[in-house]
Amino acid sequence: MSETDAVRLTRPNTVVSESKAAARIRVAAAEAFAENGYGGTTTRDIAARLGLSPAAMYPHYKSKEELLYAISYEGHLLCVELLTAADPIDETPAVRLASVVRAFTSWQATHHARGRVVQYELTALSPDHYREILTLRREISRVIERIIRAGAKDGSFVVPDVAGVNLAINSLCVDVCRWFPGGGFTDPDAVADLYAELALRLVGAGT
Repeated sequence: MSETDAVRLTRPNTVVSESKAAARIRVAAAEAFAENGYGGTTTRDIAARLGLSPAAMYPHYKSKEELLYAISYEGHLLCVELLTAADPIDETPAVRLASVVRAFTSWQATHHARGRVVQYELTALSPDHYREILTLRREISRVIERIIRAGAKDGSFVVPDVAGVNLAINSLCVDVCRWFPGGGFTDPDAVADLYAELALRLVGAGT
């Protein structure tokens, strides 16, 4: 894939319904999973948040696992689109990397409760659903890796191991949803600016 090509996004499927009712169910489920964990939440708990009976959810989502899949799919797809839009491909690799890391970190901090569900409940997915989510995770990773490779190629980055540095930067960004707010940080933009600087240091670029 060339530098000017857009990332080929995996399109939303029928599980990520655009109906208002389905969207409300996903929001309620994400809140419940974030508070009590996937294993500690029942479909009855989710329905109760909406003033519904569990049976009223089944036309939209057949199971709790399908709900988790929809939430995770939607969250990962949003991140692919967010990072792709945040990448100013005509700028230097340093500017591009800072922009993408800033956007990724800010999303994880701003949507930290939802992010914890999207990032840390994947093991509860069925094997088929898990594989689909991994495809989206690889697309997110490729956005950052492509920038790192561009900087390594033109000499603006000093990177001994592109894959390893890419993994480190992705891990830094994703982990924000696990602890934010905390460590003296309550402003997503402050964390985003810090992580953009850390990413540049990881690739040996000037700030």
